[in-house]
This record gives sequence, C-alpha cells and structure tokens, in this order.
Amino acid sequence: MDDAYTVGDPDGLSPLLKEIRDAVARELHAQLALRAEHLDLADVPEVAYQVTLGVDRVLTGRLTPPRRTSAGR
Repeated sequence: MDDAYTVGDPDGLSPLLKEIRDAVARELHAQLALRAEHLDLADVPEVAYQVTLGVDRVLTGRLTPPRRTSAGR
C-alpha cells in the first residue's frame, strides 16, 4: 500500500501524479470544448499529442530549478 493512504490522501497519488492527472484533465477538457464535446477517432492522435505536451510541461517545470533573480540574492 502506498504511504499516501496513511497520511490522509484519499486518492493515493503522489504530488507528481496529481499534477500529471490535472494536466491531462485540463487538456482533455480544452480539447472537448474545441470540438463541441465530440471526439472523433481521427482526432485521437492530435489530442494525445496535446496531452503529451501538457505532461511534458509538468515534468519540465518540476525538473527545472527556479531561476534566481538579482532581487532574490
């Protein structure tokens, strides 16, 4: 069992998985809105590509250290 269940996290997802889930949900919502709530089979590759870009933004954002500014020194 994942430790998340023992610390009161009901969905049992790590913070990274929550961010990925949220990015996927946001992109699917946006794609369905663009396509009038209808997704054709031919649209799946483009939707999958857009979802992948969203997940990449999550992962890239987590891997990139925060930039230091002159004010933050």
